[in-house]
Amino acid sequence: MQLIGMLDSPYVRRTAIGLKLLGIPFEHRSVSVLSTFDQFHALNPVVKAPTLILDDGQVLMDSTLILDYAQRLAGPSAAIFPADLAKLARAIRLTGLALAACEKTVQIVYERKLRPADKLHQPWLDRVRKQLLAAYAELEKDLRAQPLHGAGQALGHDGVAVAVAWGFTQMMVSDVVPTADYPRVQAFSAHCEQLAVFRETPAT
Repeated sequence: MQLIGMLDSPYVRRTAIGLKLLGIPFEHRSVSVLSTFDQFHALNPVVKAPTLILDDGQVLMDSTLILDYAQRLAGPSAAIFPADLAKLARAIRLTGLALAACEKTVQIVYERKLRPADKLHQPWLDRVRKQLLAAYAELEKDLRAQPLHGAGQALGHDGVAVAVAWGFTQMMVSDVVPTADYPRVQAFSAHCEQLAVFRETPAT
């Protein structure tokens, strides 16, 4: 199977790392939704990253849906979402917060880089910034109450999502989200970035 998209997208990077943790082999093709739109369109007319092309030619989209398919493909022994309902609820909550942070970061980047300066709507940017900071404030509070990594604790989809989201935000809008305000999110993400699966899947 082929994973289509650039690793500077948090959604593509999250999917690539998730597939590796599940032990599912794939070919990664660095195709951009912006600079190589036509090439991406030829692979998936919707031009949505990540795109996963299965061996039978079927095209899957959306990082969460792709990882759900991948986990079922890998089987229960490879699951990286917890089976316990209480633990699963927390993992889903953290993943949701991380994906919200990704979405709001992307909105700020698009406003700054793609919209003409005279068309910027500051009230909208202020609202998105507030949502972005709220997502990280919730993650910081949760990690303060219960750390995500410790002795013998395996990395799950939630941890991958949090670390990838933080790295993306810091790469793109570090002026909006100061690291000093979120020390636990920063420390956890730094821990993840030193793991082999993260180092071999850089956001570049």
